[in-house]
Amino acid sequence: MIDKASTNLIKTTSTPYPAFSARLLSLTLSIAIGFSTVAAPAYADDNRASAATVDTSAPIAALSKLSSLDNVKPLKVNVPNIQHFKTKSGVPVSFVRAETLPIVDIDLRFNAGSARDSDIRTDGFGIANMTATMLTQGTKNLDEDDFTRAVETLGINLDSSVYKDMFIVSLRSLSDDEHLLPAVDLMTQLLTEPKFETQILERNKARLVVGLQQQKQDPGSLASLAFNKALYGTHPYAHPTSGTLETVPSIQKKDLIDFQKRYLVAANASLAVTGNLTRKQAEKLAEDLTIGLPIGKAAAVLPEPKPLTKAQHIHIPFSSTQTTVLMGQLGNKRATDPKSQQQQTNFAVGNDVLAGGSFNARLMTEIRQNLGYTYGISGSMSPMLARGPYQISFSTRNDKARAAIDASVEVINTTLNKGITAAEMTLTTDNLKNSFPMSFASNAGINGLLGMMNFYQLPDDYLTDYMSRIENVQLAAVNQTMRETLQPDKFLIVTVGQDNPWDTKKPAAKAKP
Repeated sequence: MIDKASTNLIKTTSTPYPAFSARLLSLTLSIAIGFSTVAAPAYADDNRASAATVDTSAPIAALSKLSSLDNVKPLKVNVPNIQHFKTKSGVPVSFVRAETLPIVDIDLRFNAGSARDSDIRTDGFGIANMTATMLTQGTKNLDEDDFTRAVETLGINLDSSVYKDMFIVSLRSLSDDEHLLPAVDLMTQLLTEPKFETQILERNKARLVVGLQQQKQDPGSLASLAFNKALYGTHPYAHPTSGTLETVPSIQKKDLIDFQKRYLVAANASLAVTGNLTRKQAEKLAEDLTIGLPIGKAAAVLPEPKPLTKAQHIHIPFSSTQTTVLMGQLGNKRATDPKSQQQQTNFAVGNDVLAGGSFNARLMTEIRQNLGYTYGISGSMSPMLARGPYQISFSTRNDKARAAIDASVEVINTTLNKGITAAEMTLTTDNLKNSFPMSFASNAGINGLLGMMNFYQLPDDYLTDYMSRIENVQLAAVNQTMRETLQPDKFLIVTVGQDNPWDTKKPAAKAKP
C-alpha cells in the first residue's frame, strides 16, 4: 500500500505502484497491477437522502435502439511480447520493443522500501525516503544545480521514489543516442555516486518536518497513520514511509550511505525497459546501468503481520464539521501462483460490486444515494510482499458518523451472507475485459506492468492469462472468496472528527421546573 499519509511528502512517479488516473484503467489495474487506496471523498448533506433509488439490475432501454451493438465482435487482445535476459551482474531484465514512438522508458526497482528503514537504524524511519529524495540532488561530479540543469537540458524525466516495499529509479528519454546515452549516464551517476550533501540533507529535513506537522491538520492523514499503526503494530509496515517528527531530525548522511550500500545493489534489483530499441541495444543499456552496482545481497524476506483477533475502534478528536472514517482489516499479499491469482481476481470482481467506488457499487448506492451520508465511499485491497491492508474510506457529518458506519457494515454483511448477483458479476467482468487493452495504451503503461511483474517475480502468463482468469470467474467462487477474505466483525475502524461515534454518553436531562 501506498500509505496515504505520506503521498504528499515523498517523491513519487506512480502510486503503491505505477498508477493511472482513468477510471477504466484503474479497474483493470485492480487485478493486473494491484489495488490502490482511494482517498476519502467529499461530503454529503441531508438533501441527498431524498434521491430516488436506481435499480442497477434493470435493463437500459436506450441500449435496445443501438443496432451497432448487434455487430460487436468478441474482444481480441494482443499482449506485448516480453523478452527476458539477465545482466552480467545477475539483474533480471524484462524488455518490450515498442517502435511507435521514439521513446525509452526504464524502471529499475530494488527490494528496498521503507520497511527496511529499521534495518539501518532501529529509530531510522524515513531513511529510505530521504535516500530517494537525495539521489537526484547531486552526484560526485555534478552538484544539485548542475544535475538539475543537465536533466532539463536533455528534456528527460529522471526520478526516484520509495514505497513500503520498493525503491524505484525511473527514466524516460528520447531513444536517439544524443539524448539516451547522456540520460543513462546521469541515471548511472545517481545510482553509484550520489553526493548526499549535508547542507541539502538539513534543508530536506527541515522541509519534511514542516510537512509532517501539516499532516496533523489533515484528518485523512491522521486516520491513515493511526490505522497503519494499529493494524501492523511492530511490523515494518506500521511506520509512515516519510518518517515521523521524532525520527526525521535524527537522519544523518551515514544512514543514507549505509542504505545505498546495503540495498541499492544488483542482487536486490530488477529492471524493466520499454521503447524504441533493438534487443542488442536493450542489453547494452541494461549493462551500462547496472555494471557499476555492487553485487551485494538480496533483502531478507519480510515477516508476515498478524491479523487482529477482535474489532477495534479508535477515535481521534479533530475540530471539524465532518468525521473521516477509515475501516478495514489485514488483506492479502501479492499473488504469485495461478490458484492465488484466480482468487485475487475473484475478490477483485466481488469487491468492485461491493465497494468499487462507481455508482453501481453497493456501498455507494446505499450510503451515498439512499441514505445521503456521504458523497462517496469506496474500498480496495493493497497487496504487497507481505500482507497489505484492505480499507474502506468515507467522510460524513459528525452527527451521522455512527449511523453511516453501522449502515456500511450492514451492507458488507448482507453482501457476504447473500452474495452478489450474476448480473452484477457480468457487468464487472465485462468492464474489466473491455478496459484491459488500456493497460497497453502507452510505453509508460507497458513499462509499469513490466516493472511490477519483474519485482514480484511473476511469470509472463500473469499477463497473458489475464483474460482467461476473468473468463474463469464463477459466481459461487466470487462469493466464497469474499466470505473467506472479509471479516467485518473484526474490522479496525478509525474515526477522526469532533465527536466520538462510540461515545454512548448523552447530555443529562434538564430538571423540570
